[in-house]
Amino acid sequence: MTDDVKVRVGAPEDLDGIMDLAVSVAKENGVFAPDIHKVLSEVWPSLHQHFGIVGVIGEIGQPLEGFVLLRIGQQWYNNNNILEERVVFVDKKFRSAKGGRARKLCEFSKKAADELGLPLIIGIMSHSRTEGKMRLYRRMFGPEAGCFFLYGATTGNWNTNEGLPQS
Repeated sequence: MTDDVKVRVGAPEDLDGIMDLAVSVAKENGVFAPDIHKVLSEVWPSLHQHFGIVGVIGEIGQPLEGFVLLRIGQQWYNNNNILEERVVFVDKKFRSAKGGRARKLCEFSKKAADELGLPLIIGIMSHSRTEGKMRLYRRMFGPEAGCFFLYGATTGNWNTNEGLPQS
């Protein structure tokens, strides 16, 4: 792809590419093996813009370079809607390429929140390259409003075959 990286709204035809990237996300940052059915239950409605939206980088029918999964939900203490980022991910092959893919996926998230008139909650759950991700998020979203802690586990440390369909 050229330096002119574009994020587009994901379509149902992007499902296979998103599912491939979702497995990569889980291998890299997951605490547990992914449940493919659970992933599908988050992605499929968002590809149909039902309480969510997916932003993707790449052409339909081609391997995707990155994606962001956003869902509309509610916090535990009230009934107000909020846009929740579930994942921002750029395939390893494209992380050092020109074009600012992670930044563009964050911009897509902000635009979705603005257009929906909803606050956006977005965070980082990773033990890998966390400081760089935090710098990007501070530039994109301003100062953090808290942080995550993970006790009793690490990210990206589960058996890579556990929970995945066997071919």
